[in-house]
Amino acid sequence: MKLFSHSFNDGDVIPGKNSFAVYDATSHVRLSDNLNPHFGWSDLPAGTQSLVLICHDYDVPTSGENVNQEGKVVPASLPRTDFYHWSLFDIPATQQEIAEGAQSNGITAKGKPGPDAPAGLKHGINDYTAWFAGDEAMGGTYYGYDGPCPPWNDEIVHHYVFTLYALSAPSLAVEGELTGANILRAVENSDVLAKASLTGLYTLNPDVKI
Repeated sequence: MKLFSHSFNDGDVIPGKNSFAVYDATSHVRLSDNLNPHFGWSDLPAGTQSLVLICHDYDVPTSGENVNQEGKVVPASLPRTDFYHWSLFDIPATQQEIAEGAQSNGITAKGKPGPDAPAGLKHGINDYTAWFAGDEAMGGTYYGYDGPCPPWNDEIVHHYVFTLYALSAPSLAVEGELTGANILRAVENSDVLAKASLTGLYTLNPDVKI
């Protein structure tokens, strides 16, 4: 099975239009277009009945103490953890691609609705839900795709892994809340016929070179 994107190549920088925020010389960051990237696939294994697409960033700081703080950095030595940006499931095996912007076009304060997604698909809850918890203007449940927005003072480049799973079942049964972690657990407990990944890079720190 092959996974490809017209938005970026494997190992390349994710475009700003596909990100939650871009670098700004005055304010460090400004909100961006937040378009979901294009993805297409081919050579699905025989017996595939549905697909699941999950994006996670494995470089998220385990401590927010220095995140986006003037005069401080998020050190490269800090332990890192996963942050789920997108979980799209019950994609029919007859579908061959997801168009850029078809599942996310702009930023929705307090989060996009769900779990019903455009084109009859299902999407899960991303980890901006926890990030914005307690924020009066932005706090809410964030379904669907919300793109990269790593700390602007992080010393490392973040890696965003988009993984497509081919399942033998027509739908995915998820136990508990539709978080990225729970959806991935459901996938791992399913009959996965194949998987393929693309990795994009992103930073908001102008001092970090890719």
